[in-house]
Parts: sequence; C-alpha cells; structure tokens
Amino acid sequence: MTFKAWKILICATFPLAFWGCAGLGGGQTPAAQPAQMTQAQPGGPPGPSTPAPGPSRQVTHKGPKLRVGIVDFVNKSSYGAGRLGTSASDILTTELFKTGAFIMVERAQLKQVLGEQALGQSGAVSAESAAQAGKVLGLNALVTGSISQFGVSTGGADYGVYKQKVQTAKCVVDVRVVDATTGQLLFADSGKGEFERKAQEVLGMGTRAGYDETLGQEALRSAITKFMDNLVQKLQSVEWSGAVAMVSGTDVYINAGRDVGLNPGDVLMVQTLGQEIVDPQTKVVLGRTRGAVKAELMVTEIEERFTIAKVRSGAGIQVGDLVRIKK
Repeated sequence: MTFKAWKILICATFPLAFWGCAGLGGGQTPAAQPAQMTQAQPGGPPGPSTPAPGPSRQVTHKGPKLRVGIVDFVNKSSYGAGRLGTSASDILTTELFKTGAFIMVERAQLKQVLGEQALGQSGAVSAESAAQAGKVLGLNALVTGSISQFGVSTGGADYGVYKQKVQTAKCVVDVRVVDATTGQLLFADSGKGEFERKAQEVLGMGTRAGYDETLGQEALRSAITKFMDNLVQKLQSVEWSGAVAMVSGTDVYINAGRDVGLNPGDVLMVQTLGQEIVDPQTKVVLGRTRGAVKAELMVTEIEERFTIAKVRSGAGIQVGDLVRIKK
C-alpha cells in the first residue's frame, strides 16, 4: 500500500476511533440498549414494538390484602437449566410486591409445604397441593407458570477497523393463578419478551461482549410486564379469606395480622369450607360449594400477626373454619 493510501486510511478511521473510545468509556461495558418488545395478544399476531416499560405503578387496593405465593416457574426450553425459572419467579415476586396490594409469601416456605412433587412438567399446581398450601400458609392465591420458549441470537457487522456485535434474547412466559382455597384455576395468560444488547470495537478498542445472564433476565422482565396488568386485576378479584386460629370464649383469633389491613369494626362471617365440585370428565376441580355460615364476628383488636374478633351471633366455631368479610 502506498503512503498516500495509508494516509487516507488513517484519516478516515481516526474519527471513528475517537468516537468509539469516548462512547465506551475506555472499555467499560455500555449501558443496555432499551428493550424492543412485542405486545402479546392471545390468539393473534404480535402487535407493534413498544418502548421499554417504566417502573411498576402502585395499585389502589381496597379491603384486606391477599396473601400470594409464587412457585418457581418451570423452564421448558433447553436453555439456562433451572436458572431461568428461578429468575422469572424472582422478577414476578418483585413486581407484585411493588404494587403494594399483596402480601408475598417466601418461596422457601412454599417449597416446604408443597414439596418437589407438587409441580408437573407443565408447571401446574394440583388442586390438593394448592389447598394444602392455602391451609398451612394462609394463602389466598398461588401463582405459577413456565418459560415455554427462550433463545439467544448473535449478529452484527465486521468492517475491519469497526466491529459491532448484537445479542438478542427472546422468550415466551406463561403464567397461571390458582385459588389456594379451592385449587381452581382462575387465570392464565402469556407474554412475549425481547431484549437487545450491542457492543462495539474500533481498532481493537472497546467492548468484547460474551453472554451476560442479565440479557436473559431483561427478556424475561419484558415478557412478564406484558401480562402484569391483567394478572394484578385478576388477583384483586380473588375474595379474601382467613382462618380461625383459636377460640377462647367469645374471642376468636384469626390468622390475619396488621399487614392484611382489617380494621376494628369490620364484620366477618365464619363458615365451613364446603364440598369440592369436580368435572366428571376432566376430573378438574371447578370450585367449591359455599359452606354453611356458622357465626358472625366483629373485629375488636389488630395485632402484629393475628386479629381478635368477638362473636356477635352463632356458635360451633372451630379451628380451621373459613373467615370472610361480610358483604
């Protein structure tokens, strides 16, 4: 190559080198590019791309807060072993907690009650397991699901002096809500997520991107935000219920602490659990009959971990009986 050709090449690449080094902060990993997300529409094609969502909004909630448990999601893809399922559950737990409308139960407690056999390969919770968790942990709803699709693709461009690498993670997350009193499936939805990250080099300087697990986590977050509004709305429609923990004379102790949000003067009903209604063909639990009302209570005191109510009418209250707000 002639001296003149070398001079032209240097003059052409110097601005690129300067721009690349300045933009990358001396080799630091650049900030993640905004997620490119596709709106999930059940039964139809994906909608147009939208910007990455902002922080979760606070939810206005009336009445007692529901106790919600999230079981580790099942990873049906061949990617990421068990880490993806745990990541999806962590993200969903955080997002639901940030709404301020729910009391989230630790997954370690759920595992102790449900055991490893409670989930099938589909990620579904059996009616018996849900009812057991509801009884032992005082849950109102269980949330579970699966990662049905996940993949990472790599592309980019190589112009010799300038190289760009683009990594894109795409996934589909399915979610289910189960009534922890009856074991009935209340809600099912799915969301598609996509997240893209770019890295670039100029004259050998810049970022050399290997796989970063946060890429997959951001794709999962993108998918979960697609069904968050519907999920929160459905959870809020679940009727709150508690249980009788102890009976002493006319005082009834209920397994609902200060965080649930009951107030002195609230009127409660005590009733039996009722019988299961089972589909004769599919054997799926459809729900339960309304149990017989035994008594009526009025809340008098709220303690940190339990509530005390006085019997207004009725008799025969036993430990384990269902407690609901009188409508």
